Amino acid sequence: MSRIGKRPVVVPGGVTATIDAGTLVVKGPKGTLSMGLSDDIDYRVEDGSISVQPANDSKRARAFWGMQRTLVSNLVEGVTEGFTKTLEIAGVGYRAQAQGRKLKLQLGYSHDVELDVPEGVEVKTPDQTTVEISGIDKQAVGQFAAEVREWRKPEPYKGKGIKYRGEYIFRKEGKKK
Repeated sequence: MSRIGKRPVVVPGGVTATIDAGTLVVKGPKGTLSMGLSDDIDYRVEDGSISVQPANDSKRARAFWGMQRTLVSNLVEGVTEGFTKTLEIAGVGYRAQAQGRKLKLQLGYSHDVELDVPEGVEVKTPDQTTVEISGIDKQAVGQFAAEVREWRKPEPYKGKGIKYRGEYIFRKEGKKK
């Protein structure tokens, strides 16, 4: 039994959830999100909550159960609060600047890296070494943050690169004489 899947997802006031033609649509103050429903799972919208149960006793249905409940929970959380990932840039001359729908990065290459910000994702740069990526879709926010980080992953000797806020970088000792 999935301990996560057993708990219903509470739908707060101001948020509506409907199931229509194999799609769960959640509308809230920040926008609208939808998700295709799996045939192996039964979804029910009732009394301010969404419950998720396996449709049958197959191994696939039981494996999907907890994950589908978490995806439904992410939809509800996204339309109420949204998601944010904060990236920190460390390194001499490394900086970032948000320019409209583009993110311009200077990461020690011979050229500047310009990334197009996807729809539904907002990018802010409070200072030159901090990038805040936010939006209502958790997957889109996380994917764009990973793409930005991929340009210069933190290295273990000096700690230079792009890291998530709160991420621990394992440091190594350099050469010895």
